[in-house]
Amino acid sequence: MEHEHKNNLNGLEMEKGNKESGSREGLELTMRVLALVLSLTAATVLGVAKQTKVVSITLIPTLPPLDVSATAKASYLSAFVFNISANAIACGYTAISIAILMVSKGRRSKGLIMAVLIGDLVMMALLFSSTGAAGAIGLMGVQGNKHVMWKKVCNVLGKFCHQTAASVAITLLAAIMFMVLVVLDAMKLP
Repeated sequence: MEHEHKNNLNGLEMEKGNKESGSREGLELTMRVLALVLSLTAATVLGVAKQTKVVSITLIPTLPPLDVSATAKASYLSAFVFNISANAIACGYTAISIAILMVSKGRRSKGLIMAVLIGDLVMMALLFSSTGAAGAIGLMGVQGNKHVMWKKVCNVLGKFCHQTAASVAITLLAAIMFMVLVVLDAMKLP
């Protein structure tokens, strides 16, 4: 009788462990899909960011102002290209990791968990670094730099600056998603 009771408890414990594992896998899948959507959105928003504006420039006070067309595109600045590339890489990696984790559902080896952990860690570092690079250039556009005589451009090209700021914020959220995924992956290791 006592032996049956003990087996029954083990069955309940195993069932409870399976439910917790299933909910943890569901949370991980949700976080991965969210990271995929965020990185895809950030890459798209910054990739299509473009604005053209006619700016009047006065060369000599006695001459009339000269109208010049000024165009801003994300591809003109290497930090923004880096941010787009980092988001595209993270998006691709996330799609592949979702597929791999869906195929190996329930039978994940320590090696697979470690490989996903390292991949998530690399994506986190890549996204945080691209956020910093794009954010620094974005800040330069907002404030300018008097020491090297770089003028503010966001007062002229406001739409472009708002799009780049939104992309940098979304990239930061994607990086935070990967940071949480790294913690979840690390908790799975024995």
